[in-house]
Parts: sequence; C-alpha cells; structure tokens
Amino acid sequence: MNVKRYILEKVTKGTIHLTLIDPAKQPAAKAAEIAAKAYEAGTDAFMLGGSTGVTRENLDETSEAIKGVCDLPIIFFPSGAKAISGKCDAIFYMSMVNSVDIGWVIGEQVKGSLVTRKLGLEPISMGYIIVEPGMKVSEVGRAEPIKRDDPESAMAYALACEYLGMSFVYLEAGSGADVPVPPEMIKAVKSILTVPLIVGGGIRTPEAAAAARLAGADAVVTGTFFETCSDLVKLKDVIEAAKG
Repeated sequence: MNVKRYILEKVTKGTIHLTLIDPAKQPAAKAAEIAAKAYEAGTDAFMLGGSTGVTRENLDETSEAIKGVCDLPIIFFPSGAKAISGKCDAIFYMSMVNSVDIGWVIGEQVKGSLVTRKLGLEPISMGYIIVEPGMKVSEVGRAEPIKRDDPESAMAYALACEYLGMSFVYLEAGSGADVPVPPEMIKAVKSILTVPLIVGGGIRTPEAAAAARLAGADAVVTGTFFETCSDLVKLKDVIEAAKG
C-alpha cells in the first residue's frame, strides 16, 4: 500500500481521523485492544509514537500486534532516528520547524535517512509545528511554541513548510494538552495552504473534534483520549464528529 496516496485520496472526500498510540505507554497486547476499538469506531489509520520511551523493540511489537487486529496503515510518528522500524508501513518524515535545536529540525532526519531507505519504509514529508501549550513534545524538542493568539506566525511557518516541499503540515498542541489548537488558528493556516493540514493535541470530545474539522483540518488526531477511554460509543462519537 502507498500510504501517502491512501491519505490523499481519503482527504479529498472529507476530514479523516488518525489514532495515535504510544508504544511506550502500554504492552503491545493492550495497544492492539485500543487499535481494535478505534478500528471498529471508524478511524482511518494509526500513528505510532511518543515523546519518550519509544524503542525499536516496543515499536515492532506494537505494530505487529495492531496488524493482527486490523489492516489499516500504520505510520511511525518518530521521536528520533534510533527507533525506526520496518514493521510500520510508513514514517512521517517530519521536521519540528519551530525547534531551536537543529537536531529536531534536520539532524535526526539525516541520521535516519539511510535506515529508512534500507528498510524500504515509505517516507511522508511533514512540517511539524508546535502550538501552546506544547506539553512534553515541546520540552523534549526544545520548541518555541506558537502563541495561541498568534495565527500569523502559524501561517508563516506552515507556508514555509509547503514552500520547502513538505507533503503535510501538522499543528500540534501536545499529547495530553488541556486545550486544543484554536479553531481560528486552524482556519487561518488552512486558508493559505494547498497541502493537507493535520491537527492534534487536546482533542477529547466530539465538540473539539468537530471544531477542528469545521475550521479546516484535513485530518484530526486523537491519542491520549483513545488510550484511556474504553467506551466504544464515546470513541465513535469523537470519530464521527471528526469526520463529519
């Protein structure tokens, strides 16, 4: 499967939903249970990753476990080059563009490029923009988060990503954020992009998912909520709100 083509075809029909699962937070068997419920609830693909604790071993185990319960694409959402796994279907080859650490802008990508090629992993280029509050990913990635009341800066970063040839732009409030990316910022960024816009962080309710979709998100990501909620009805409500 060409995962990039799969996503691009999906978003032409409307907003899609991506489930983010952190392999470091639970055993692979538990991750598979989460994935099975998300699959039944209607998610479109899985992202595997986290800010800390992800290893090639737990990534391999989690990816294989999820493939045992569904056939949706699995995309590695990397926190560095050391954990790149050939068990995933693709990798978001992303640059944290508002980090002050060159390692997160291009260094880790250089370290991982030959490994990615050797494993035959499909790279999907993405500009990764951290928005307040940023949470752990902001700390680990040494990002200078975009202020929530500064959509113009978010627009400038996003457009720069597109001009550099990146296939997707991701606005990230951070896993476990108490507030998601403001709809006004999503709308402003979407207005100047021609590539798909992904939005994640702090989305736990149907209302928040719908707000991101209506503001222009092409893909809505939920992670922490899906890892902690076992109520299939609530999961479906969030996914249906994200997809409209």
